[in-house]
Amino acid sequence: MQPFIAAMSKVRQAFFAAIIRSLLRTKSLLQTILNIWISPSIIKGENVEACANGGATTSSRNGRKIGRDKFLEMVEKAFRPASSRKRLGGLSEGLKKQFLESMEDNPLCMLPSYNYQLPSGDERGTFLALDVGGSTFRVALIELSGRDAGAGQEGRILKGATFKINHGVKQLKGVLFFDWMAERIEETLSGQTEGHDMSDAPLSMGLAWSFPIEQTSLRSGLLQGMGKFFLAADGLLGHDLGDLIQASCSRRGLNVQLNAIVNDSSATLLSKAYSDPTTRFALILGTGVNAAIHLPVHTFALPKFGARPDEWHRCAKHVIVNTELSMFGAGILPSTIWDDELRSVHPNPTFQPLEHFVSGGYLGEIVRLVLVDGIQTAGLFGGVVPPTLRESYSLETETISYMESDHSENLSKATAIFSSRHPSSSPPTLSDIQAVRTIASLVSTRASALVATGVHALWCLRNEAESIAAHQTEHTLVAYNGSVLENYPNFKSNCQGFLDQLVEGSGGRRGVVELMYAEESSLLGAAVAGAVAALDVSDVVTGRLEGVAW
Repeated sequence: MQPFIAAMSKVRQAFFAAIIRSLLRTKSLLQTILNIWISPSIIKGENVEACANGGATTSSRNGRKIGRDKFLEMVEKAFRPASSRKRLGGLSEGLKKQFLESMEDNPLCMLPSYNYQLPSGDERGTFLALDVGGSTFRVALIELSGRDAGAGQEGRILKGATFKINHGVKQLKGVLFFDWMAERIEETLSGQTEGHDMSDAPLSMGLAWSFPIEQTSLRSGLLQGMGKFFLAADGLLGHDLGDLIQASCSRRGLNVQLNAIVNDSSATLLSKAYSDPTTRFALILGTGVNAAIHLPVHTFALPKFGARPDEWHRCAKHVIVNTELSMFGAGILPSTIWDDELRSVHPNPTFQPLEHFVSGGYLGEIVRLVLVDGIQTAGLFGGVVPPTLRESYSLETETISYMESDHSENLSKATAIFSSRHPSSSPPTLSDIQAVRTIASLVSTRASALVATGVHALWCLRNEAESIAAHQTEHTLVAYNGSVLENYPNFKSNCQGFLDQLVEGSGGRRGVVELMYAEESSLLGAAVAGAVAALDVSDVVTGRLEGVAW
């Protein structure tokens, strides 16, 4: 009789626990009763909650529970092999193959820009730089003093301002948005002689534009939809971006001339190439990921260049390429069950494969999916999922970055940060916070390895295009910026370490490809692009031009 009573007691406890769990989710007694009637598995303790709340259901699909150490071991086995040299070497080959295929006819990536000149470092003067992003518009008057001015002195901001692009600004339709830009330019240049005196030559202006355009020359491109709630393109689709900005500036009486439009990765490459002539790559890793590379023109199929003037083809021997790196890796990236879970609910799961594995927009979400699985199957956090963690993308990459930066014995800062952002009825123990840091470290280390592999693949691509053997390659810089590379603990050093391993495995020397921070790259790169473009084309053609690296 006693076994029967004990069994009934367990059933009763499970029943009431199921009611409480369901009430927490639905806040409705009627819905709770219906849930239990329709799905008795709730009473059995099976993990049906994860799917409803964006969590992975990996190791508990059969109602099986595992211990903390066993779960973390499973996570390590899922992520660690992706960082092995052999695995990364094969991935690099696969990425290089995809790069080559895209250089034939892909209209979305490996896009040759109109920038075929790298700065020599001799360009000097005062230039206006514009940087238009999704949330800010930056304007800066920049003085270029030349490469021989000394480290850190090559370019300096004489005057600058940052303007918030709030919802009201985003809602400005058509030319009103560009008129707003011109007003901010005028505001920034207030009190300066540059850009006002109509008797002087126009102030050369370069623009870093973070939205899609169909570029038709170095200074022009056809405006496309901007997304992110911007209405500037309304009624202006297909209009020339350069002309729109120039016209708005003219209406304000500004004596400026837009000479170059570049994207963020091209601007980063140009900014570092101005101070260091060994720069041939750029890497952006923040919310998203992208890269630029300097390649010989002959490596591209002619259709990739579209309809360009004969003069451009006569002058261009090399070209800066916007790789759109985020779009590569389909079918060859080392996916785990949690990566699969992320993509299964993503509105566009195949558009940017690499970005889903490495960018700041997704690292926190991968950690969240793993952590929720661990809570539900291994009893982390007392088996209670903090309410905020039930929401997709609620665990920010910034949060796990702060947690990984805490190396104290009791992890007090990491605990405080996590608890404040994700409070729970079951406060985390030291063991729980250690588990979060372990998961975050595995996810971020894999990301750094994959980013390094992308850079290595581009390095190999350039070596082949230039007919350079790996053991003969000279020191080459990869200019970088972006919040993940700049701020995430150990990310840059891990990335450099994996890159060194891959280069050595290809026959090169450790350190021959070096990641180097490019400060204020969007603004400085826009100024450099404007400086190079402002040079007389007739001098380029006749070969009399100084200050241009071919």
